[in-house]
Amino acid sequence: MDIVFIGAGRLATNMAQALFQKGHRILTVYSRTMTSAQQLAEKVEAVATCDLQSLPQRADAFIFSVKDAVLGRLIADLQKGREEVAFFHTAGSVTMEVFGQHPCHGIIYPMQTFSKERLVDFSRVPIFIETNNDRSLLLAEALASSISQHIYQLSSEERRYLHLAAVFACNFANHCYALSAEIMKKHGLPFSVMLPLINETAQKANTMDPVEAQTGPAVRYDVNVIEAQKELLADNPDMQEIYELMSKSIHLLAK
Repeated sequence: MDIVFIGAGRLATNMAQALFQKGHRILTVYSRTMTSAQQLAEKVEAVATCDLQSLPQRADAFIFSVKDAVLGRLIADLQKGREEVAFFHTAGSVTMEVFGQHPCHGIIYPMQTFSKERLVDFSRVPIFIETNNDRSLLLAEALASSISQHIYQLSSEERRYLHLAAVFACNFANHCYALSAEIMKKHGLPFSVMLPLINETAQKANTMDPVEAQTGPAVRYDVNVIEAQKELLADNPDMQEIYELMSKSIHLLAK
């Protein structure tokens, strides 16, 4: 298919290259900054632009991978004259309503954490799709199935909860790594010694229920240890509060 990418961030960088490697033609990459557009365009043999007016009128699909706050405005700005082009966005929590009256549209949401520096194996990424008609469904399925073996249809309402769960499983978990790294750095210890522990915890999630795999003082609510560790965080009230809330939550789930 002939595809235009609106956005050149982390998700777009991974998805555009995955589609390109499977034989799709990336016509143009748009970004607010020419530098970002060029960086991705060079990797997928596309034209780079930071000017919306220069985007092609014809393509099989426009894929919007931008901040939620600007998604609606960009879709509205690009609809005129492109009524035959399928519009898809990749956001986890934005509903179909953002497309307004555009005739052919849908959502292609790859649930994964992305970085520009580290390309993921897209064949293992679950992709959740939702469309407004049969034509957009066929296009979404064709695009998604060309890069992934795990395709699911999911409504906007259900996807909101999926995205919420992903925030806990990924974003919040990674923030805990960052807090751990902060403690280690402050006391002259290398964060690398945490990696075997992190890797084992992640491996357990592949074979065990997370509640069953949980260990540590909060499971049995060992007050002596918990209070002592809270005291170590006396100089950081925010982290201390996080520690207390997490400990209580762990104990409640364990019960």
